[in-house]
Amino acid sequence: MFANNLKYLREKHNMDQLDLAIKLGRKSSSSVSEWEKGKYTPKIGVLNDIAEIFNVSITDLMNKDLSLETESRDGLLRIYDKLKPNRQKIVYETAEQQYNEQNNVIELPTNNEVEIHGAVSAGTGEYLLDGKPELVPYDGEVPPHDFALVVNGDSMLPLFEDKQIIFVNKTKDVRSGQIVIADYDQQAYVKKLIKDDNGCRLVSLNKKYDDMPIDDNHEMSIFGVVVL
Repeated sequence: MFANNLKYLREKHNMDQLDLAIKLGRKSSSSVSEWEKGKYTPKIGVLNDIAEIFNVSITDLMNKDLSLETESRDGLLRIYDKLKPNRQKIVYETAEQQYNEQNNVIELPTNNEVEIHGAVSAGTGEYLLDGKPELVPYDGEVPPHDFALVVNGDSMLPLFEDKQIIFVNKTKDVRSGQIVIADYDQQAYVKKLIKDDNGCRLVSLNKKYDDMPIDDNHEMSIFGVVVL
């Protein structure tokens, strides 16, 4: 997702690869080219710089298809501009109603409690769903989910911090590029699942951690997909 978003944002802002490289303090475009090909992801400091240049959040940069989001918004505005004033009014009132209903749904009282079903490792491995779920305070939006976990470790920075609560939907049907909860050699991890010409593997966003190959030498199953 990052590679596609980087290319999309660069072209949207009428930059070539060298333009972006210079803004990032680099003398050549080779790194930008490799990022856009998906060969590797830059370190957190560079990700911060890229996010600031294009005025997006790191979370969106890493996980949302920004081209679809922009195309939908721009398409809606094009249609709106072609409507007669009386129909524009209907569109505006409908959008306002949807916005108000959305706020009523997601506004939550303080001191919410979430059932935590154990810890999942972003580093050396944990065993989750062990014992009775624990109710813990949670101050934030709680999305629809099947179970919640606590992240231990820093291998999924900048997306997930150590001790962050994450929400998971149970499924075994996953796609390459999704963030999953996986049982890998009898220990539970939160990782990015990658399937490409180099094979299948579990990948950390923090590049100081090695990839975890999915092959006949390792046991692996999926608990679910993280809600983002």
